[in-house]
Amino acid sequence: QVQLVESGGGLVQPGGSLRLSCTASGTIFSPNTMGWYRQPPGKQRELVATIAYGAITNYADSVKGRFTISRDSAKNTAYLQMNSLKPEDTAVYYCRFQAIVGNTNVYWGQGTQVTVSS
Repeated sequence: QVQLVESGGGLVQPGGSLRLSCTASGTIFSPNTMGWYRQPPGKQRELVATIAYGAITNYADSVKGRFTISRDSAKNTAYLQMNSLKPEDTAVYYCRFQAIVGNTNVYWGQGTQVTVSS
């Protein structure tokens, strides 16, 4: 089992910044991929960014150039630095974890609310 704990959400004005963190604990297999997804109000969950072991990253087009995903593998922690936030970035942000070997189940965090509003 893997547990994910997210932090860093909140209310921010348009143009502002936030940094989300997600720490995985439990039985962690490597290599693995960690990622951030979001679910805007009334919409489906969508990809924001992922980072694989070895720091290979992937971003949704809507966040390229504004968001940066990173990880500290020694701490089993992923980060999402969000800059130039827009009202349309408002959503519940979820952390996702999946190992490539061993236990390959997908695990989700509980979600953290990000609200961009003036």
